[in-house]
Amino acid sequence: MKETETLCPCGSGEKFNTCCEPIISGKTAAPTAERLMRARYSAYAVHNIDFIISSCVREKGENSIDAEETRRWSEESEWLGLTILRTEKGGENDTNGIVEFTAAYKRKGLKDVHKERAEFVKEKGRWLYKSGNVTPVTIMREGKKVGRNESCPCGSGKKYKHCCGR
Repeated sequence: MKETETLCPCGSGEKFNTCCEPIISGKTAAPTAERLMRARYSAYAVHNIDFIISSCVREKGENSIDAEETRRWSEESEWLGLTILRTEKGGENDTNGIVEFTAAYKRKGLKDVHKERAEFVKEKGRWLYKSGNVTPVTIMREGKKVGRNESCPCGSGKKYKHCCGR
C-alpha cells in the first residue's frame, strides 16, 4: 500500500500524508499542542527519532534524550494506538498547553500503555514538548507465560532465564 493511502498512526482517521507527515517532515508547523502530540506519536510509529528530538524544548547545554535507546524502543515496538484523554489550552493563540494521553504499544510480547500528562510550550511560533508526568499502568501479557527454561520469545536463541527473563 502506498504511503499516501495509509491512515495516520495518530488515529485521526486522515491519511498520513495529509495529517502528521507534513508536520514530521517540517513542511508545516503543528497549529496546536494536540496536533504536535499526534505528530510525535506518529513519529514513534514511523521511527522518525530526529523529529522526536527536534520537537522538544532544549535547555542550553542539556541533552537528556538518549537517541539510540529512543530509536530502539520505537523500532522494537508495534504501535497500537493513541488516545487523547483531555487537553487544556494549547490552541492556536495560546503559548502553553497540556495534553493528557495514552499510547498503546506491544514490545517483546508484552502489551503496554504509556499514560502521560504532557506540557507543551510555543516558542517563536512553534509548539514544543516541554515535559511530562507519566502515570504507571499495568502491563498485560499476550498469550501464555514463558517458562524460565523455554526459548526466549525475542528470538535470541537463548533460554528465557538467560535473556529477557533476567
